Amino acid sequence: MSGPLTGLRVIELCDEKGAFAGKLLADMGADVVKIEPPGGDRTRTYGPFLEDKPGPERSLYFWHYNTSKRGVTLDVEGEEGRAILRRLLAGTDIFLESMAPGIVGEAGLGYEALRVANPGLIMCSIAPFGQDGPRRDELATEMTIGANGGFAWMNGYDDHSLPPVRGGGNQGYQTGCHFGVMSILAAVLYRDTGGTGQYIDVNMNAAANVTTEAGSYTWLVNQGTTQRQTGRHAGVTPSMPSQVRCADGRYVNTGIPPRRPEEFGRLLDWMKTLGLSDDFPLVPLLELGSRRERIDLSRIADDPEVREIFGAGRQAFDFVASSIPAYDFFSGGQQRGFQVGIVYAPEEVFSDPHFVARGWATEVAHPELGRSFTYPGAPIAFGAGKWAIRRRAPLLGEDNAEVFAAIGIDVPELEALRTRGVV
Repeated sequence: MSGPLTGLRVIELCDEKGAFAGKLLADMGADVVKIEPPGGDRTRTYGPFLEDKPGPERSLYFWHYNTSKRGVTLDVEGEEGRAILRRLLAGTDIFLESMAPGIVGEAGLGYEALRVANPGLIMCSIAPFGQDGPRRDELATEMTIGANGGFAWMNGYDDHSLPPVRGGGNQGYQTGCHFGVMSILAAVLYRDTGGTGQYIDVNMNAAANVTTEAGSYTWLVNQGTTQRQTGRHAGVTPSMPSQVRCADGRYVNTGIPPRRPEEFGRLLDWMKTLGLSDDFPLVPLLELGSRRERIDLSRIADDPEVREIFGAGRQAFDFVASSIPAYDFFSGGQQRGFQVGIVYAPEEVFSDPHFVARGWATEVAHPELGRSFTYPGAPIAFGAGKWAIRRRAPLLGEDNAEVFAAIGIDVPELEALRTRGVV
């Protein structure tokens, strides 16, 4: 099964900070070989586990972050293992690593040393604070990157007596990985149009900071501090709440209310279809909004009529949402061109009609267990090639024979290396 990156060869020497970048490349078709120590990557010990039974082949965390990769074991702390890694890198396109800054260079695996044998090599290092600068050796976790980068401050509730809410899903690490992958692809385009390989230094803290929308720039421009708001953009000036409990007890984000005359008209028609217009006292303002030639929201602070019309639209959204079931509000609003969303539990996403229609849920075979499991599927649909989970995460050392044979290590030599603890 080909993908848009089929033909690219990648060596991944990553812990949890960089594994997602390798997954993105692998699921898009690149041949990604994950290097693990002989005892296994530490993320194999991260839960949750299949049937709550820990084991190196039962970590759902490891399964998720290592789909479509091949896997080998190699002790890169010793010179014999490093020499083998250099042989692998001499024939690869991309070297992806997330070790502590300076480690690969001290091991003779830095970019300047590797490019001698492979001038076209693209090397990407992912670290909390990059490879250089006064903070490069500071310790960090996914949570501290989110906090230090600034986006954690912007997540949470209107009640600021409560602390910020950490975003789920390893966003601190994954944001850095996304920037790494985008940079790698740009470097591939540069190399393949006549350039050379190059070195990419990803600073995860900086990557997190530039995802704060206007948060950082608001401070840089006028020293304004954005404040978190439930279910809507953080801002210096609080906006009207937009998270509403529906008639069935579930929640929606009412999103962006009508702002143009035709949108007010669609909202009125929706309310009439639902039989709600007679019970909403601000219908005259909605009608006024639908008849105006233009609603200039830049004048909302000094034009009372614009302010009243806009506020009526927000209140009408809240009224409709509180009067009908959550999914009816979500689907009805979307059908009428409004940006509204239902609040799902993660597992509910799998049965949403949109995701079902896209074939998002993906069955991945685990032959060693005699069954398959449902995984989150493709976030991207390509016109040529396919984003796909091509295989489950590798078992420990599963591809040693195949990968090492490609650089001339036969079975007897591989067994000797295993005996010495090199693989």
